Amino acid sequence: MLQLLTFLVEKLSVFSTFKLFEPSWWHSEHRGRPAQRGAKPPFRRGDLLEVPRCIFIHFGIYLGDNKVAHLIPDILPTLTNDKKLINSVVTNTRLILGCIYRCASVRVDTLEDFAYGATVRISRMYKKRNAHALPNDTVARRAEKQVGATPYSLLWKNCEHFVTHCKYGSAVSRQTEKFCEGLKSAIRDQRSVMAAGLLGMLSVVYFRLAPLTALPTVLIPFTLWMAG
Repeated sequence: MLQLLTFLVEKLSVFSTFKLFEPSWWHSEHRGRPAQRGAKPPFRRGDLLEVPRCIFIHFGIYLGDNKVAHLIPDILPTLTNDKKLINSVVTNTRLILGCIYRCASVRVDTLEDFAYGATVRISRMYKKRNAHALPNDTVARRAEKQVGATPYSLLWKNCEHFVTHCKYGSAVSRQTEKFCEGLKSAIRDQRSVMAAGLLGMLSVVYFRLAPLTALPTVLIPFTLWMAG
């Protein structure tokens, strides 16, 4: 049941349009300048970079020479060995299919391709939490060693887990933590129990009483009530 719920949450998160994971300090602090072709980026090798991506913040490790290592969902490595095709810029279709089939790759792209038209800045998220960072050159070398295909999970093994493992030696994701906190708050809200019960009764009325409708009608509200 837990695996099924996690699977459904991950799929809904991919297509959601709400900015659930964007930290509050993102708007309050001055943003960095957009990446520009030909301009020397104000980053050092081993810096942890972030860029807004729809509902998420995407992370990468700057390697120097205008290159960034980052973990991104991608379906192509499972379908072909054509390196030229795989190394092309990941499209939204490739990304979404990678999320669905839980496959990704740690790849090295130019800063412009990593930015994808958005604003790139050095991440301050974990500095605010007093996390102890490894030396910058060590961070970059750890990122370079992981280049290649890898399993993916939107909640448990994403781009933030990759960069925090490289930068701090421990794979964590503040975005996942924030999502789980929100999910717990929704579960604890008694209105969720009432809504689940109402939907269950409507399904019984519409589809008539049957094991496939009666069982979820009882179990889901009961589970939410116990969790609350």
